[in-house]
Amino acid sequence: MKANELKRGMVMRAEGLTIVIKAVQVQSPSSRSGSTLYKVRGRTIVPRRKYEKTFKGDETVEIVDFEKKEVQFLFSDADSSTFMDKQTYEQYILNNESIVDEMHYISDGLEGLQALIADEQVLGIELPSTVELAITETAPAMKAASASARNKPATLSTGLVIQVPEYLAIGERVKVNTESGDYISRA
Repeated sequence: MKANELKRGMVMRAEGLTIVIKAVQVQSPSSRSGSTLYKVRGRTIVPRRKYEKTFKGDETVEIVDFEKKEVQFLFSDADSSTFMDKQTYEQYILNNESIVDEMHYISDGLEGLQALIADEQVLGIELPSTVELAITETAPAMKAASASARNKPATLSTGLVIQVPEYLAIGERVKVNTESGDYISRA
């Protein structure tokens, strides 16, 4: 497959490593003779490290075949989290270090979680594009604040800290974009 066909969520093999692609950034050439560059950011499976490399659009990249299975979050302990396949009830245990970024968005009853599985091995968890979380800690709400007013930091039920409008208070539920970590709206 050509590098210009890479998308978020794909799994590729490069430099002897298996990588789950988290983001692809396109950099257009500044001159006519330049070629478009594709900056790939991801995480290697073994060892769990960040991966970043830039490819030219016509470079060939090896893609790993994988399947997505809908899973449900069961519980988390000190060093691992357990997920269950919704079809077969098979349980998958993942090291918390391998899904540290995703854990900020995972709460009980979250729908739309998918496990990425290749060669009978769970590569990671794919989140839905938005999640609903409750505000557990923030400054008091301002009654005169409008939707276009300033923002304030708020701690959500999973420990994630985001910027929210001043009119929101503790206990309210908000929608959060899982790609950028930004506040979207009230839930």
